Amino acid sequence: MTRTMRILALGVVFAGALLVLPQISIAAGQQQDTAGALRAKLGKTQFKNLQTSVDEKGIATLSGTVSLYEYKADAEKAAHKVKGVTAVRNQIEVEGPNINDSQLQNKIQEKLAYDRVGYGNEFDAIGVKVQNGVVTMAGHAHDYPSRDSALALVATMPGVKDLVDEVEVDPVSQMDWGIRVAVARAIYGYSSLNKYAIDPAKPIRISVQNGNVALYGEVDSLSDKEVAYLRANGVPGVFSVKNYLQVAGQSGEKTR
Repeated sequence: MTRTMRILALGVVFAGALLVLPQISIAAGQQQDTAGALRAKLGKTQFKNLQTSVDEKGIATLSGTVSLYEYKADAEKAAHKVKGVTAVRNQIEVEGPNINDSQLQNKIQEKLAYDRVGYGNEFDAIGVKVQNGVVTMAGHAHDYPSRDSALALVATMPGVKDLVDEVEVDPVSQMDWGIRVAVARAIYGYSSLNKYAIDPAKPIRISVQNGNVALYGEVDSLSDKEVAYLRANGVPGVFSVKNYLQVAGQSGEKTR
């Protein structure tokens, strides 16, 4: 390569470097703008102990502490709405009181029992498990408002460190809705079982998916459990019935 050619090659490289510099500057400016917008978005009092950062790929990292799990979830939702944020790493820790797992589980179950009374809560079967403050919710909700209400209720409870949502929402079906109502009438309309309709927090819960019925809750006797199964199984259009009812004072009851 001649001296002239080497000079030309160096000139091309230098010119290319000059073109890249403005691009780097623009990217850095956008990163700073996104970081500033994120800080502004999380400027509320409940987020005062949070730290935020945004990398060159637009990934936001949230860290620090909040007093309720609800605030941890809210911070992540808010971060996703910031222009320029492509993903969120939620490393926020929930402080608040440390409550015994069994005690916290009992409190949650009691709250859920009365959630959305009068809005078909007898058709929801949502279970709760707590381990080291992490709440796992599973089972079935008959519609999205019921699921969302249950999740929101748990998210605002002191002592909840994290929340795992495994609740399934039943498919919208006129046939299933008709079966739910018919099974409820068959069970609660029977003389020995109508007592379970008195306390709205302790109904026999009726879950239906595509004509398949599952019964949940607690009853006073094995006889009540068997009768509930027979009544549900006799409803026209029901394909199958699973009987998960528990008899008070007993465990490990056989399921049909």
